[in-house]
Amino acid sequence: MEFLGTLCLVLITTSLAGHFSRRIGIPAVIGQLLVGILIGPAVLGWVHNNAFMHTFSEIGVIILMFIAGLESDLGMLKKYFKPALAVAFSGVVFPVVLIYFFGKLFHFSFEQAIFLGVTFSATSVSISVEVLKELKRLKSKEGTTILGAAVIDDIISVIILSVLVSMFSNVAKAQGGHHSSNLWMSFLLDALYFVVIFFLFEWIAPKMMRLGEHLKVASSVTLMSIVLCLGMAWLAEQVGLSDVVGAFFAGVAIAQTPYKQEVDSNIEPIGYAVFIPMFFVSIGLNMTFKGFFDDLIFIVSLTILALITKWLGCGLGAKVLGMNYDSMNIIGSGMVSRGEMALIIAQIGYEAHLLSSEYYSGVIFVIILTTLAAPFMLKAAIKRQMRNEK
Repeated sequence: MEFLGTLCLVLITTSLAGHFSRRIGIPAVIGQLLVGILIGPAVLGWVHNNAFMHTFSEIGVIILMFIAGLESDLGMLKKYFKPALAVAFSGVVFPVVLIYFFGKLFHFSFEQAIFLGVTFSATSVSISVEVLKELKRLKSKEGTTILGAAVIDDIISVIILSVLVSMFSNVAKAQGGHHSSNLWMSFLLDALYFVVIFFLFEWIAPKMMRLGEHLKVASSVTLMSIVLCLGMAWLAEQVGLSDVVGAFFAGVAIAQTPYKQEVDSNIEPIGYAVFIPMFFVSIGLNMTFKGFFDDLIFIVSLTILALITKWLGCGLGAKVLGMNYDSMNIIGSGMVSRGEMALIIAQIGYEAHLLSSEYYSGVIFVIILTTLAAPFMLKAAIKRQMRNEK
């Protein structure tokens, strides 16, 4: 029963780390990740990434992506679709292309270099939302554009990630002697999966949630949402996609039903109380300081490139639509944070061998640094606009 002691240790340390992280103004997930580094093989060696940690972290990332889907506001996306699309598209293209070439400089393979770009194309605006709320800019044109672009950004990143994982596994099978027709069958299954997602939105999710409402069992609506989440995650894996795709779109589908608020308020305690902290700790457990100083040039260069490509890419998307420099600066800064989305992508890529263990720790450090830099950039951009408005 050693796993009970491990669970207790992880939960108490992540709770304290999350609390103190919030007190000093940084995301709780950063504190949780640092706990993984501290209690893991990199420092103290108390906890290792065994089967127990792997299972809990897998459930954690599925629930985390399900919650991300639930919180995707498609109504806002429709209202600000044009600026949000321009910002999200350019904010994905710039990091993917430029960081791809950066990866090639460090002798990454084609798949690894593309994946590195995709990792830093992701955006997590939770910390930006807090800054926008604090400075009363959340409902401004810049704030709404950031929120809308974040939804599109997440969808694009999740789809690209799934295609990469699927292609990589299919190519590996082909090299292992499987017939090339199997590749086409896999791509056909992937396409059919997205057809299933359409029916999920239009018919499956509303019907199942109404059924859950009439079941005479406790928390039946939440139970039905978990069935949908896990079912879509399982089905995604069966067709060669990442399980987070199914979880994410299950959340988006349920968000379009009248049961969104009930599910959201009930699923968050389940995720954040146990499973999600285990996921972030598991990332820290995979990290090591071995060769850290040898990778210092890689870390510093990638951090600068990650900040510039997202700021410039998203900012230019706003500029194309006629926004002034101050608006462009706010939107670009608000989209810089990579946060949990990039951490999820990095972990999936690491497990799919799209991110080598040699550079894994360096990539995680860069994600942390960009997440920490984002609120300072955004506050400076908003204060500049406020000075110019006087």
